[in-house]
Formats: sequence, structure tokens, C-alpha cells
Amino acid sequence: MTDIKVLLFDVGGVLLTNGWDRQSRTRACDDFGLDWEEFRDRHDLVAADFETGRLTIDQYLQRTVFYRERPYRPEEFIAFMQSMSQALPGSLELLAALAATGRYLLATLNNESRELNEYRIETFGLRDRFSLFLSSCYLGVSKPEKEIFKMAIDLTQYRPEHCVFIDDRPLNLECAELEGIHPVHFQSPAELQKSLGALGATV
Repeated sequence: MTDIKVLLFDVGGVLLTNGWDRQSRTRACDDFGLDWEEFRDRHDLVAADFETGRLTIDQYLQRTVFYRERPYRPEEFIAFMQSMSQALPGSLELLAALAATGRYLLATLNNESRELNEYRIETFGLRDRFSLFLSSCYLGVSKPEKEIFKMAIDLTQYRPEHCVFIDDRPLNLECAELEGIHPVHFQSPAELQKSLGALGATV
């Protein structure tokens, strides 16, 4: 039986909706009357800096939306971005059950811009469940780069074979496995509980 000590969770697509993903950005263009092609090009140019903390949300919006006059304020757009975050059914409940055991170090390992990351932490009570937030906006590196998984190993101070990484994207899981971390593909809370149980991580 594997001796699991650390559970590393992606947030978007596992615990919550993906937040500011392509679907949300498409809806924003529809709701706010933005040209999708123009917005997409501008977003793609600055997305990496936004997710790794080199651009604030105000700077991001200045480059993608408010480079010209708009009939709405940045605060309205930010409120829309925040509204795209919703809890996925059953995921937070399973997280709470795992936290209640006291047997695991729980940490996030996610790609997220600073302001949206902190909104999600606060709004969904993630600070009550996680001991560590290994977010791209704090680490300055994002998945699937190998450096973020090495940082996770260094910062948790556990060997990779004692760590599990839970994500909904196969590429991220493949890269975590290359660093010796156990990958678990998230499909549903029930399937996640089964997969963790197979590794010896039980509720």
C-alpha cells in the first residue's frame, strides 16, 4: 500500500468551475459586446503574465478590454469574471471529508491569476481546507512546466512517491508523473474517492 502524505489539488475543473477559461471569455465577449477575435489575440499575448503574477487584473483588463472607451466600468467586468466561479457538485464536500481526517497535507497546485485566485480562496472557504496554496500567480511558473511540480515537492518537503496530484487535464498529470508524483485524473468526486482509496488515501 502506498504511503500517501500529500494531496495536491487542481482547483478549476476539480473543485470549482474553470473560472476565466475560454468558455467564460466567450460569454464575456457576448455579454459586453467585445469582438472575439480581437479579444482572443490580446488575451493570448498577456495570459501567461496574468497567470504567473506579472500582471495585475487591472493591467490585464487595460490591455485586453479597456484600451479604448467602453460603456461599462472595469469593476463591472471584474464582477462578471468572479461570477464565472462556481462550486462543482460534491467536490468541496469530499475535500472537507479528506481535511477532517487530519492525515494529509492538502495543497492546491493550480494555474490562476492572483486576484481571481484570492477571490476563489475567500469565497469558497478554501483556506479552511488547504494548508498551502501552490498557485502559478505566487510561484511565477505554471502547469505543465516541470518546475512547478519540483517546487511542489520542495515546498511540501515530502518525497514525490508520497504525493498525489489530482487534475482534470491529462497533460498536467503526465508531467507530474514524470517527476514521480502519483497522478489521478479527476472525472467525478465518486471516481476520485475510488482512485484515492486505491492508493491508500481514504476518507
